[in-house]
Amino acid sequence: MSIEFKGKVAIVTGAGGGLGRQHALALAARGAKVVVNDLGGARDGSGGSVSAAQSVVDEILAAGGEAIPNGASVTDWGAVQAMVQQAIDTWGRVDILVNNAGILRDKSFAKMDLADFKLVMDVHLMGAVHCTKAVWPYMTEQKYGRILMTTSSSGLYGNFGQTNYGAAKLALVGLMQTLALEGAKHNIRVNALAPTAATRMTEDLMPEAVLQALKPEAVVPAMLVLVQDDAPTRTILCAGAGSVEAAHITLTQGAWIGVDGQSPERLAELLGQVCDRQGDMVPQSGSAQGSHEVARATQQLAGR
Repeated sequence: MSIEFKGKVAIVTGAGGGLGRQHALALAARGAKVVVNDLGGARDGSGGSVSAAQSVVDEILAAGGEAIPNGASVTDWGAVQAMVQQAIDTWGRVDILVNNAGILRDKSFAKMDLADFKLVMDVHLMGAVHCTKAVWPYMTEQKYGRILMTTSSSGLYGNFGQTNYGAAKLALVGLMQTLALEGAKHNIRVNALAPTAATRMTEDLMPEAVLQALKPEAVVPAMLVLVQDDAPTRTILCAGAGSVEAAHITLTQGAWIGVDGQSPERLAELLGQVCDRQGDMVPQSGSAQGSHEVARATQQLAGR
């Protein structure tokens, strides 16, 4: 069964190069009309030009597709609203949002300037919030939406020198989890993608042989599956070099330690059991943690 996007309108942020460019080209090749957004700045977020976005639009048009450029910064709420309005004015709807825009300001936490921490949070987290907030009313009204957050292994598992980037990327997973719950009744499905790819963001971080194996095109299939009609929701896919995995935030079975003066010592003694992954679960909502704990406490107290 072929994955098609005919009649769909997509917005891809940070689409002037790297992963975003590949996402935009792939969506357009399968029939989507695409808003190619890119500030056109440097890897650290400085500068700006619409030429990068226009170049990708030109590629799409040359291949027979439909696309328009947009140079808004995702940190600018007014500009993001105007970008979404541009899509509505041009094509009458927005079906897909790929939150891909991002920057790097890497340093160890001890040496990192707080302004660099905040800027990375603003671009990755608030940029995705702005874009999602702007498309949400349209997707709610049309009872259809597919939203993708670009997370990272740095957020899921940590990476030296990327406290700002990692914090922002894991925050996007939390955003995805709740938006998926709130969007379900409106047929809005929200997922996250953790790519491993050789782009301008990673070109000086990996050996050349590894970079060749990690072409951005290898991540695109996961993106297409996560924004298609039959997409899942609340799913985190990791993709790179032709391989795809799923990441889960799980809850162990844990242990009941009671509530008394010896509870800290009891927890220290049972910490191995608390951290044991055997029988761990993926809660369907945040309240599942509380339900699990209350049920265990009730069972323990009833057995006394």
